[in-house]
Amino acid sequence: MTRILFCFLAALSLAACGAPTPRTKPEARPPHSLGASEVTSARFGDAKPVDTWGGKPPQSYAVHGVDLSRWQSGVDWPTARANGVNFAFIKATEGGDRVDPMFEDHWRGAGRAGVRRGAYHFFYHCRPAEEQARWFIRHVPRVPGALPPVLDMEWTPFSPTCTIRRDGATNRREAKIFIDIVARHYGQRPILYTSIDFFEDNEMWKLEGADFWLRAVAKHPQDLYNGHHWLFWQYTSTGLVPGIPGKVDINVYEGSAAQWNAWLAARAP
Repeated sequence: MTRILFCFLAALSLAACGAPTPRTKPEARPPHSLGASEVTSARFGDAKPVDTWGGKPPQSYAVHGVDLSRWQSGVDWPTARANGVNFAFIKATEGGDRVDPMFEDHWRGAGRAGVRRGAYHFFYHCRPAEEQARWFIRHVPRVPGALPPVLDMEWTPFSPTCTIRRDGATNRREAKIFIDIVARHYGQRPILYTSIDFFEDNEMWKLEGADFWLRAVAKHPQDLYNGHHWLFWQYTSTGLVPGIPGKVDINVYEGSAAQWNAWLAARAP
């Protein structure tokens, strides 16, 4: 009787929290016709899964997606879309003189497959924010239905050319300059992506009106970012997604499928 009760309670626990994340790439659902507003459930694995988040686990969120760059190639976008890639943030530019060589391929492929797509810029601390904003605008098309642009601000201790660490007031001011210029061009206010060390060191919560995309790969963002509100959560960099060779970053949107579609509609330029 005790054994039966234990199994019953374990089954209830799994039903509430979701099955453990597989360490290998799941068998893919075949591509199929999908409506523009249809959200597909995540059929992902993770090479290094975390099963003790301390908060609402990422598997319990409805809307998943990826971010990717030159390090992911040969993406089968229709397969990825059918298996839970509802959105993709694609690296476009860096600093004031670099364009990701896979940006155009990823941008076109995601668009054709019906994946909601957005572009991101990796900030270079040794160039003025205005110059970087103009560089991003020069290379990222203004497309109806695109996700808001993203400004990726992190410390760069391993950069071969720029390892400076400016003070928080300066970094917040530079972020605002970039965001304001890009917002005027695209008609959407950019999202700010960052990690916990940069967020804390620069008190980025003081940046008024910012929407955040936060990295937290071992704990829930509420435990790392003092409960600060976020739109997107990057929860792993070792994701295994059907249609995407190798490992990839996986993210979730904060709300339900209905909230996701309402959010998209409200921000359509």
